[in-house]
Amino acid sequence: MSATPADGTPIDGAPLPLNTEALRKDFPLLARTVNGRPIVYLDAAASALQPRSVIDAMTRYYERSHANVHRGVYATAEEATALYERARLAAGRFVGAPNPAAEVVFTKNTTESLNLVARSWGRDNLRAGDAVLLTEMEHHSNIVPWMLLSEELGGLDLRYLPVDGDGRLVLDDLERLLDGVKVVGISAMSNVLGTINPVRLVADAAHRHGAVVVADGAQLVPHAPVDVQELGADFIAYSGHKAMGPTGIGVLWGRAELLESMPPFLGGGGMILDVKLDSFRPAPPPARFEAGTPPIAEAVGLTAALAYLDDIGMERIRAHERALTDHALARLDEKLGRDVTIFGPPAGPDRGGVLSFAYRDVHAHDLAQVLDQYGVCVRPGHHCAKPLMRTLGVQATARASLSLFSDDNDIEVLIEGLLEAGRLFG
Repeated sequence: MSATPADGTPIDGAPLPLNTEALRKDFPLLARTVNGRPIVYLDAAASALQPRSVIDAMTRYYERSHANVHRGVYATAEEATALYERARLAAGRFVGAPNPAAEVVFTKNTTESLNLVARSWGRDNLRAGDAVLLTEMEHHSNIVPWMLLSEELGGLDLRYLPVDGDGRLVLDDLERLLDGVKVVGISAMSNVLGTINPVRLVADAAHRHGAVVVADGAQLVPHAPVDVQELGADFIAYSGHKAMGPTGIGVLWGRAELLESMPPFLGGGGMILDVKLDSFRPAPPPARFEAGTPPIAEAVGLTAALAYLDDIGMERIRAHERALTDHALARLDEKLGRDVTIFGPPAGPDRGGVLSFAYRDVHAHDLAQVLDQYGVCVRPGHHCAKPLMRTLGVQATARASLSLFSDDNDIEVLIEGLLEAGRLFG
């Protein structure tokens, strides 16, 4: 093996391959069997698994440092506050935030982060008739909040970038669609198609038109290197539970000047400087947007999760998942041929490890149930993207999504289960 620098990549620049067999031992749940078979976890797009280091970090917090934050002055309270604020720095640095202490807001998940932007920035800056540009591949969490705001304001002009037959955004009309637009919402990577969108290209065009850009990073951030300054968006959201952290914590990064201009999202303790009987003064960001007791233990778990990903290296994770995605696409085509339809771009640099498919005329839920008999975990349904399902002309798909511990054997078991489904349902 060639010598390597500190970041774990060979001198020729190619990331070192991952030892998935060793990595799998870090995840307690993967030791389970389901229906007498080793579990094959292919549902990272819904929720990733947690390595032992995350579970241990949260247990250690509860055993040694549990207290509310930003309130007490006793030892464990100060320890908890330090751990919580350390998580903020970690969450921001993970995506290249220039000033994480002022730019990172903790929420419950990506959905709450996107709602926060719509209800706070959107309500303060949009008026009836203003234009909002979204895409047909957005998760409901980057569509419905803008629809709710539209109802409240008396009608927004909601526009959509269409999706082509390969699952990519059609940008031919981008300049026309951006005319008069105040905000653009775009998924950095589709949770259905695996499409990695050209966020920077769209953001640069949007900024020329004076629009603010809100990126849904839930699927991209845990699987590839992300730098918010290079991405070009004004806000980006991601979830702890998709990044091998716990459920119940989300991250919203926003440009400091935008967060400072925004009104509070919720009211209560922790988000104020002063309250009188007839008025209040909010605290500066990020406290302004973190009313009540925050997800403290979850923040501790998130710190451990991001450290785990950093230690492996996001370049290596991306290279592994891209190679395995290419392999999976080729094997599914080789073994199932025209019986399987895989939605999204072909193998390539703009394809993430999300494989949504239809097999013959077998319903997605039936596929998932048969696959469960083989220990394979996939998600059937519309994946909180009903407008996209209509564009694709289907009611539901089965979705297999890859992770850093996924390997060739997982793909073979998936194919084995699909072939059995074909035999059962004719």
